[in-house]
Amino acid sequence: MLPWTVLGLALSLRLPRSGAERGLPASVPQGDLLFLLDSSASVSHYEFSRVREFLGQLAALLPLGPGALHASLVHVGSQPHTEFPFGQHSSGSTVQDAIRAAAQRMGDTNTGLALAYAKEQLFAEEAGARPGVPKVLVWVTDGGSSDPVGPPMQELKDLGVTVFIVSTGRGNLLELSAAASPPAEKHLHFVDVDDLHMITQELRGSVLDAMWPQQLRASEVTSSGFRLAWPPLLTPDSGYYVLELMPSAKQGTVLRQQLPGNATGWAWAGLDPDTEYNVELMPESNVRLLRPQHLRVRTLPGGLACTLVPEASTQPLEVPKEKPHPSVTRAWTPQPCGALLQRGRPLWGLAGSAFPYSWGWRSVPLL
Repeated sequence: MLPWTVLGLALSLRLPRSGAERGLPASVPQGDLLFLLDSSASVSHYEFSRVREFLGQLAALLPLGPGALHASLVHVGSQPHTEFPFGQHSSGSTVQDAIRAAAQRMGDTNTGLALAYAKEQLFAEEAGARPGVPKVLVWVTDGGSSDPVGPPMQELKDLGVTVFIVSTGRGNLLELSAAASPPAEKHLHFVDVDDLHMITQELRGSVLDAMWPQQLRASEVTSSGFRLAWPPLLTPDSGYYVLELMPSAKQGTVLRQQLPGNATGWAWAGLDPDTEYNVELMPESNVRLLRPQHLRVRTLPGGLACTLVPEASTQPLEVPKEKPHPSVTRAWTPQPCGALLQRGRPLWGLAGSAFPYSWGWRSVPLL
């Protein structure tokens, strides 16, 4: 038996290990993932511990490490605080351990200040963020903020950051919908703090989708525009991209944009509603021949994204937190009103009776 043992040992030393044995598969998404955690005094110690456990479990499911996803954690309080920066931890398990060890900071809920801090201190290339890789923000909040969130959040989205929001409190549906990346039904979750595990797998999949575009694709589609993303095909030294956009059904002006070789996304705005567009991405390389990529995208009809409100009221409908109605799930996400209209049923209020409604900006799923 000894010769076979020696032979087996020799083969095990010479044969390359599989991707699973090395810890990460041969092909993994790259990107920077920032967890923004409400650590203020408005969150109870119990709620903080549950959210912390949720983020740890989410991190453990993601391909974190060198050459893959980098993660960072920032606390929201009177002053923002970085628990750990991008690239400090080399695996999902070490990130999970670091999240579980994070202590609550208390203080005010200055989320806007923390977002501005994240833009300047973490997502900026000068601060160590990797150029040319997707950026994702996962913000877990009890729904409130002591300072404005809209402007600093928009600045992050203008940089190409995809924003996911998980609200464990009541929150303001319109404000949170505007802060999340569109569509809100994919990027905004309202979940009871004890039910966070219900969205872990779904949120993991959404984060990976945002981090790893396999080919030219569209997201954040609205009635006036959409965002495009594609995998890194070039480098700044090997070429550039030419992006063209034209309506499919009629002859029109071709919109053209030239982008550097390290670009992996672009947002079109000011487009016509309910219109199909042909998109062509042409990588121009001085090193190798790359085929153009094509995509058709239809913008949403104008006015179909809506809020259901009582006709006599101008306030958005709120779901009571204390005792949820049996027809309302404890973990839910907003849906475009088109999804509600397609059901072919009356729209019902919490008491189970129909009520008159008018169209606004975002819908609330009550069925």
